[in-house]
Amino acid sequence: MVVVLALAACAVLARATSLLAVGEWIADAPPHVLERVGVRLDPLLPKRLLPAETTVRRLLARIDGDALDLAVGRWLADRRNPTEGQLRGLAVDGKSLRGAARAKGRKIHLLAALDHTTGLVLAQLDVQEKTNEITCFQPLLAGVADLAGVVITSDAMHTQREHASYLLGREAHYIVIAKGNQKKLRKQLKTLPWMEIPLQGRTKNVGHGRSEIRRIKVATVNNLLFPGARQAVQLKRRRTDRKTGKTTVKTVYAVTSLTAEQAGPTQLANLIRDHWQVEALHHVRDTTFAEDASQLRTGNAPRAMATWRNLAIGALKLSGVTNIAAGLRRSARDPRRPLVLLGLA
Repeated sequence: MVVVLALAACAVLARATSLLAVGEWIADAPPHVLERVGVRLDPLLPKRLLPAETTVRRLLARIDGDALDLAVGRWLADRRNPTEGQLRGLAVDGKSLRGAARAKGRKIHLLAALDHTTGLVLAQLDVQEKTNEITCFQPLLAGVADLAGVVITSDAMHTQREHASYLLGREAHYIVIAKGNQKKLRKQLKTLPWMEIPLQGRTKNVGHGRSEIRRIKVATVNNLLFPGARQAVQLKRRRTDRKTGKTTVKTVYAVTSLTAEQAGPTQLANLIRDHWQVEALHHVRDTTFAEDASQLRTGNAPRAMATWRNLAIGALKLSGVTNIAAGLRRSARDPRRPLVLLGLA
């Protein structure tokens, strides 16, 4: 099993986007790579016993997805360079595998926790048919060994009092967005005396065909209807479409358990913005690995391939690669390169 999993991981690092491509990479792998991974020699013939594509398919379909994600997450976490004196953000967000489906056409939906700074996926969980992202939030973070001092960011779906209490119990912090699912909290935030609070930060960004100006105000609070809330945030985003000239202004309210001494307006603005690093991960998996186009549907195989993509992206980032597509092409040209990236060489 270890040999087959290692070969599959190497194949994905060499740009294999399907199980057929994984099988072809294994069949073409040179002897020194097979020997290093642990492929045994046939006792009767002078060749090595290679797993066929059907063997890889059966194994990934039956593998324990939770155990595989836990192993990959901890492997990446062990190799992450700690950032001294800097708040560490962890983004929680979900992604559906659009081409893959289970019985009755239900899409496979995965919830992941991604490190803001490194872009590494430290935990991933399958959102089962009879549950949702909210109930998977705590089990997902249970797979992250140490949350003390970590700032958890998420979208409005996870603005839940139970989540906040759980994070405070693990000595972690949170930044949550208040929208329609927390009407009383949002009403409290909107009625704060924002007009009397001076502007505390302004940034301008240009990209994706638009320009954006973000203004932030922060207020210290102690009576909000949310566990452990210490600061309230008002974030105004003014976006202008550079093609049409249309401008929209949106006001976002958030709360955090971080005190003013722990995080100022600039740090809070960065943490909120950096949450969307997880969207960059989804984009890479969709465009570079063609994840949404994959119609793999056998057992746990779709989730296992998503896990290998997380591992491949993480291994490349750990080696200093910033262009994932270029890094995969280099690995495809050099069969030994995946072994180096995975620490097997």
